[in-house]
Amino acid sequence: MLSSRPVRALAVALLAGLLGALIPAATAQAADRTVQGGRLDWGIKSSFQSYVTGPIAGGSWSLNGGAATVGGSQFRFHSASGTYDPDSGGLRAGFSGGVRFVGHTKPDGSHELDLTISRPTVRISGGRGTLHADMTSKAKGSGKVTTSSQVPLATLDLGGIDMRGGGSPVALSNVPSTLTAQGATAFAGYYTAGTALDPVSLSVDVAAAKDPAKKPAEKPAGKDKSDGETGNERAEGALRDAAVDWGVRRTFREYVTGSIAEGRWSLGDGAQDGGALFRFPRGKGTYDEKKGTLDAGFAGSVRFTGNQLDLRLSGISVRVKDGKGTLAADVTSGGGAPRRAVSLVTFAAGDFTPKNGLAVLTEAPATLTEAGAKAFGSMYKAGTVMDPVSLAVAVDKKAKLPALPDLGSDVEASAAPKTDAADGPTEPAEADEAASAPASSYSNALTYTGIGAGLLLAAALAVYLGVRRRGSTASAAPGPASGSEPDSGSGSGSGSEPDSGPVPGSGSGADGPS
Repeated sequence: MLSSRPVRALAVALLAGLLGALIPAATAQAADRTVQGGRLDWGIKSSFQSYVTGPIAGGSWSLNGGAATVGGSQFRFHSASGTYDPDSGGLRAGFSGGVRFVGHTKPDGSHELDLTISRPTVRISGGRGTLHADMTSKAKGSGKVTTSSQVPLATLDLGGIDMRGGGSPVALSNVPSTLTAQGATAFAGYYTAGTALDPVSLSVDVAAAKDPAKKPAEKPAGKDKSDGETGNERAEGALRDAAVDWGVRRTFREYVTGSIAEGRWSLGDGAQDGGALFRFPRGKGTYDEKKGTLDAGFAGSVRFTGNQLDLRLSGISVRVKDGKGTLAADVTSGGGAPRRAVSLVTFAAGDFTPKNGLAVLTEAPATLTEAGAKAFGSMYKAGTVMDPVSLAVAVDKKAKLPALPDLGSDVEASAAPKTDAADGPTEPAEADEAASAPASSYSNALTYTGIGAGLLLAAALAVYLGVRRRGSTASAAPGPASGSEPDSGSGSGSGSEPDSGPVPGSGSGADGPS
């Protein structure tokens, strides 16, 4: 008969070896990863949008801070930052941009309804999620204005989604959201706690946390031999770098990609897409900081194509003088010859003197010119409000241009139930179900390793407990121990993505939004 002592030693050795193999991996996973870029798409509440812009409120909404629109009724917030812990599944991701709703205009031009929601932040811990946001609202009835920072606005129903072990990007799609008590107060009393809001989708890029022991190499002080100047010296009248950001017009972009034009836009010659705007970089020209004047040309082009539409803007140039700016472009339409330097919009330049080596205009209101109206085929009249213009000019080499909105990596569609506008949510096809990945972008290698380790650990424990059981029963009733190995089945338990169709009800009532 096999002695219990060698078997016990074998079990202990197996446990020790297994734990020794797992602990370094767990320790490596435990380090938080930095969230660096990504987007959050949320319509807040589609019926509220309909109410604000409908005949009763007679209002509108506007975007700020680089926020954009996506699809029919969603707002896109950008440039995620925060942390993600793949060991616990904890996530903190803050986004930039905001949206302001106004309605019920008073005779003095103010609004009875005035609500701004900005800088949404998603926090997930222990399987629970909450969306926070900065909010400024005017109370319904009293008109009292309240500004609050990072209000816990909505709870997120993760529906059993396991956030652990994610790679990059970490993505969630169509997560149901519900208004909290604090959110109802901050929402100016238009809705009660527990009201269903629009579902939330997000995608964030994550990277390993920086090693604090590693320090960046120090750069030698003094002159840079490449240009013979110290870091803060300026060349009179010259530009170090410059860029202009302009989205043309939000509703025009939506028209191009909508059901009528069924088109798209494409960028060329170095232009960059910031979601709600296009960046035209590498500005060259002259700038007089004393007079606040600028005459510069920029790289990049954008071309809009669709049904009976072909419009290309290139050769972007900007002039600023006496507090007024003009943005011009070479305009090519219908494949014809380009019209050079067409003045498209004018904008208020205001104070354009540099601070810390950087002269900046942020979201300056812009209006369409007569020539611009003709460039757009008289789709809009002269004086129409176009997207605002942002302008940055670096006059010394240490100054850095403002970052372009960071939308993160593109991700493939997840396993969210497909929605039919007429019939409501429908289940995905079997083929889609089999091919789809869990919503938090799991690492399969990590999942399978964990399952295998669990089986080994269960087996080791079974051996060890079997030895102990044998030792305890041997003294009372000598003889061979007979017992079966405990049932130690395993499963990944990742959960399926929740079924979350569109929020019902888009009408408006006489007393307020539905």
